Amino acid sequence: MSKEAFIEEMSKSYQFSSDYITIGGIQYDKEIIPDLHVKLPLKTMNRHGLIAGATGTGKTKTIQVLSEQLSAKGIPVLMMDIKGDFSGIAEPGVLNDFIKDRHEKMNLPFNPQAFPVELFTISKQNGVRLRATISEFGPVLLSRILDLNDTQGGVMALIFKYCDDHQLPLLDLKDLKKVLQYITNEGKESIEQEYGRVSTASTGAILRKLIELEQQDADLFFGETSFDIKDLMRIDENGKGYVNILRLNDIQDKPKLFSTFMLCLLAEVYNTMPEQGDSGQPELVIFIDEAHLIFKEATKALLDQIETIVKLIRSKGIGLYFITQNPTDVPEGVLAQLGLKIQHALRAFTDKDRKAIKSASENFPSTTYYKTNEVITQLGTGEALITALNEKGIPTPLVVAAIKAPESRMDVLSTDEIEQQIKKSQLAFKYNSVIDRESAYEILTQRINQQAIEKQKEAEQAPKTTTQKTTSTRKSNDLDIGKQVVKVLTSATFIRGAFGVLNKMFKK
Repeated sequence: MSKEAFIEEMSKSYQFSSDYITIGGIQYDKEIIPDLHVKLPLKTMNRHGLIAGATGTGKTKTIQVLSEQLSAKGIPVLMMDIKGDFSGIAEPGVLNDFIKDRHEKMNLPFNPQAFPVELFTISKQNGVRLRATISEFGPVLLSRILDLNDTQGGVMALIFKYCDDHQLPLLDLKDLKKVLQYITNEGKESIEQEYGRVSTASTGAILRKLIELEQQDADLFFGETSFDIKDLMRIDENGKGYVNILRLNDIQDKPKLFSTFMLCLLAEVYNTMPEQGDSGQPELVIFIDEAHLIFKEATKALLDQIETIVKLIRSKGIGLYFITQNPTDVPEGVLAQLGLKIQHALRAFTDKDRKAIKSASENFPSTTYYKTNEVITQLGTGEALITALNEKGIPTPLVVAAIKAPESRMDVLSTDEIEQQIKKSQLAFKYNSVIDRESAYEILTQRINQQAIEKQKEAEQAPKTTTQKTTSTRKSNDLDIGKQVVKVLTSATFIRGAFGVLNKMFKK
């Protein structure tokens, strides 16, 4: 097919009547076509997406461009920053010859600018701290995260019921561990009378899995003040949506903590946001970098939970975008829900790589313009295969695109700049204050100590009681002997015998 026919088809396919964002220029035969741009309608940005490609192919800058464009349209963004690459979005970029040349070819303006940023953390890094309480997780979600079997899940449900019935707030991990220890030891009898027998094997297994979670610094995440999802959806005074960056570059070796946080966040967003169907634009877009960390060690129950949330959360106006090196890192059930696909280059170094490329190629719509499995290996840095959903939810034709350059800084903030960002944060004071109010741990500790004091008092009184009983017994025995002596002395037999003895003595 001719170049003119290609341009005509793509112009129609990427032309929308509703609002959209522009992320780059379409190429034909490795040449950028001026004024032929890749546009993504805001209406379908809650239909989720995938951004894939080998290391160094431009995924990070693509995410940065998408975040900038969404922010400029007043749409807040939450970005999971595993490698620490995105903080530069808080500062304006710099125009250089390469950027100037690329944007001239696309006929797109380049306006260096900064975007409103909030830096968050769930680990030991500096930032606005995100937390959630154990109670907010609930027994079902917590059981799935800990990979509990049905019996252990039943014990977890019993624990939550017991704490609800006895006003024992479950806020952090030490609360849950204390309850587990209590129902196994000091409170075992009362628990069995009220709720039935609890297996010590089950409580021991749950405790070990909590300790495993604790070793990944999950105790920093569980607690108060619980994060309000609405604080992720702020707009600044200029009408730009906040780019909320969750700094995670110190938890790459802690997938359990990462998946725990992600599932909690998605569940909280789903439960908090009202149903809105397909509106003009999303309420929040979430970019999940290094998405394989969520799925790598996830159990089947956990994967089912994630897949269910991905299916349902779009109706709440939330778009989820998974970023990974290879599309095969994402389970098929999740992959099938992703409308936008941006595929950067993959490298065919091994037989396994070639199979992965073949599999990735089959995820795209068929096209007469490209041999997809060949193009994937030939893409340059900052180039990608793209297909999206149009306003009617129909996939757009597959195109090769040159991604525009980010208008913010393409480098990270310095330590001092990060400190300044946090100091001027409106949320730092709200969430960074340490709160440890009285909860299950303190209440049960006090109860156990009181029981120990009462047992000690009983133990101290026990010898006195025994002595008193012994003395009383002795007095009683003495009195009985005296009575018997008197009885003997006053008996008729005794008197006659005594008189007999006396008569004999006088006769002598």
